[in-house]
Amino acid sequence: PDLPATLYLDYMRTGTRARFEAPYRERRFRLMALATAECIEGKGRFLDSIADGAWSICEESTWCLPAHIHPQKAGKNLPDIGEPIIDLFAADTGSLLAWIFYLLKPSLDKVSPLIASRILREVNARILAPYAERDDFWWMGIGPDAGRPMNNWNPWINSNCLTCILLLAREPERSRLVFKVIRSLDRFLDSYPDDGGCDEGPGYWNHAGGSLFESLELLHSASGGRIDFFELPLVQEIGRYIYRAHIHGDWFTNFADASARTSAKGDLIHRYGTRIKDASMQALGAYMVSNEKKPLASADSIDRRISAIFHWEELHRTPPKAPLVRDVFLPQSHFFAARRRAGSPDGFYAAAQGGHNLESHNHNDVGNFIVFLDGCPLLIDIGVETYTDMTFSARRYEIWTMQSAWHNCPTINGVMQGAGRRFEATAVRASATDAKAEFSLNIERAYPPEAGVKTWRRTLTLDRSSDSVQLTDAWALSKPSLLEFSFITTEPVAAAPGAVSLGKRAKITHGPALEAVIETRTTDDARLKPVWGGRIHRVRLTWRNAPPEGQANFRIERL
Repeated sequence: PDLPATLYLDYMRTGTRARFEAPYRERRFRLMALATAECIEGKGRFLDSIADGAWSICEESTWCLPAHIHPQKAGKNLPDIGEPIIDLFAADTGSLLAWIFYLLKPSLDKVSPLIASRILREVNARILAPYAERDDFWWMGIGPDAGRPMNNWNPWINSNCLTCILLLAREPERSRLVFKVIRSLDRFLDSYPDDGGCDEGPGYWNHAGGSLFESLELLHSASGGRIDFFELPLVQEIGRYIYRAHIHGDWFTNFADASARTSAKGDLIHRYGTRIKDASMQALGAYMVSNEKKPLASADSIDRRISAIFHWEELHRTPPKAPLVRDVFLPQSHFFAARRRAGSPDGFYAAAQGGHNLESHNHNDVGNFIVFLDGCPLLIDIGVETYTDMTFSARRYEIWTMQSAWHNCPTINGVMQGAGRRFEATAVRASATDAKAEFSLNIERAYPPEAGVKTWRRTLTLDRSSDSVQLTDAWALSKPSLLEFSFITTEPVAAAPGAVSLGKRAKITHGPALEAVIETRTTDDARLKPVWGGRIHRVRLTWRNAPPEGQANFRIERL
């Protein structure tokens, strides 16, 4: 597909990302498929098409997406070819071309020796040189942004840059750049809590913890096992997060921007589990691969595809099984999850979070929770719509999916939660027995002063004995208030005095002072509709003139 200048400018003009990004990604996907096929077959049948694809990508003025080009001195504009910017997808592209050079150079030389030399020149100019010369890319964490918390950008980009370095660079520059990668990855680990929780959610774990693993695996391989960070407790906990956040099938807890239906990278998970000797992680990886409709479907880069091919037999010797952990509490991440019994999706499952409202890919959702029943969603976290220019701008919290009122959170005197680090949970606790699991936290700091909240204690309990979920909100307010308790669902909703039915599956019972207001939002968004369908309902249980001190109790049970 063509990538004309006006298509690059389309993002600046309209704020829409997909029109440029779809053909951009298609070019790379086709080249990856062709290169993989040639490596498998080895008959030269695909070489001309690989030459066309590699050459045309080398001719692109930049490999950086329009949404990420703004760090250049020319700002949001067409790319300045004199200032290459390394973003997620520039690094991805460099890695793809580096592997093609490494694997297919002798074959491509038969088409033309200038193809491989062009690849080498472009990867050097666009990836290796700026990586060596600049410390001011924020995702490095080693220049002016040394104190900034890192997110998935750091290991995602570093893993691909490390690939380019190891496959294409020469000594002594090679070793110098490897050391810089290690310094940068160390900043990523500095940003992580000891419990390994990913505040970006499981969908982003694929390029947070997952790309960290790839970086460490590259270092392990290139050094013959002498550079080995897999014994670090934090590295192991980062890996285990992915099965701790798994609900059932392809459903995962999805706080922040992550999708509730996640294409977890099964082979990657299995290899990570093998390296840290975690049988549960290996079993989940095998389980996710066994559920794929097409082999290698989740291997979304050439690195991951190559690794999956060579790891295929080992993975299939592992019995596929989702661990379905009974109780999870990550005390630094404020992440809680519990199900009726370990190893089974039957019955109720509840997950909740505390945290703060300046997390990576943040939503204003301190104290938010979700509920599943028999492995299917009941009360949901909507997730995020297709990214636009507004998503990561100062107007982020004008987007409905980012607001606390469209999470399972209270709205107090018409005031939603605030955005920023100071809006946070405190006194976060959890406990679990065979009879029940309980999570509690204070959320008053999540609201601005105009909400008039002195204290607000939220407690979520999974009762294993009765197979139900209970929510208790207890507060002290500065005056009688209007309180609205939001419950988000895709189930058909019907209200009656003291109860709200959620389809034919469950109901929420509540006190007589609360009145149900039901709103429905339709969406054709390409990210939301495949997960939730076209209709999302918000139940607002409203208490007018609620007492300054009091509590509200909600019980979620089967119909």
